[in-house]
Amino acid sequence: MPDSEMQYTTLGSTGLEVSELCLGTMNFGSSEPWMMADAEESRALLRRALDLGINFIDTANAYSAGESEEIVGSVLDSYRRDEMVVATKVFFDMHDGPNGGGLSKKHVIDQCHASLDRLGVDYIDLYQIHRWDEDTPIEETLTALTHLVDEGYVRYIGASTMANWQFQKALYTADIEDYERFVCMQPEYNAVDRHEEANLLPVCESEDIGVIPWSPLGGGFLAGKYERGDEPTAGRATDDEYTADRFTEENWAVLDAIRAIAADHDVTPAQVSLAWLLEQPVVDAPIIGPRTVEHLEENVAAVDLSLSEVECARIEEPKHPQWPAKGKD
Repeated sequence: MPDSEMQYTTLGSTGLEVSELCLGTMNFGSSEPWMMADAEESRALLRRALDLGINFIDTANAYSAGESEEIVGSVLDSYRRDEMVVATKVFFDMHDGPNGGGLSKKHVIDQCHASLDRLGVDYIDLYQIHRWDEDTPIEETLTALTHLVDEGYVRYIGASTMANWQFQKALYTADIEDYERFVCMQPEYNAVDRHEEANLLPVCESEDIGVIPWSPLGGGFLAGKYERGDEPTAGRATDDEYTADRFTEENWAVLDAIRAIAADHDVTPAQVSLAWLLEQPVVDAPIIGPRTVEHLEENVAAVDLSLSEVECARIEEPKHPQWPAKGKD
């Protein structure tokens, strides 16, 4: 089977061209048993992603305490930097003691420089706040991010996972006070986790904010990894409470529809699930997190799959999005 031809889009209202799939690298590293502890396997997967046309790479300083950024950086110098869009994030604790985490001016600027060192680059294309910081005024955080853009260390800024009112406050503060504005949002979004349709996605649509969803396959649920009657098993990283929360009748109904559509197209449930996301007008580039080259190639093939309005409606019919979602408030 020939390689799929990657498609590109612009991120939100910017002119920044990104591949329609973003490679997430939370699996890169060795701090957790579910991660790809072999750094060379991670590098091989990243190289294959780049060869398949993915130019959008997402990591974070907190992924394996910087190990993920180091792995990404070890590959980047073999490719054209001006074509790559490198994204990383800041918020979570990087050390014990004072100023180890959060979005203070000190932590944001210090961690940006640390990420630049680990990635081995002169600038970060997209620098994102990983969470909302209840303890730091948004004005302070925006001051730090604006400074980084003004100094050339960062090209664009983005955000992830917060309440609608928090994101609106950040956007309007930037507009009123002339700070750098967030250009994109990372929400949890997939065919069974649709709570952001009642939270972040409306403001993203109205403000022309780019959307790069994380967990597009619902922790493997939408890839058909589980069956009715399965029970989470202690000791397996994917079978945790987070995954078990998806074992609801309405979610199984969504998966049934996805499996039926996959059979009609002779593709996999994972490909249908990604294709459904790509059909959503508000979505720019789902963040995939494959652990093998085979899964990567399967995911990338989803860009060739088009779903009809009727098929999308079949997938959506069992769910009635609301905020907060059960177990996610």
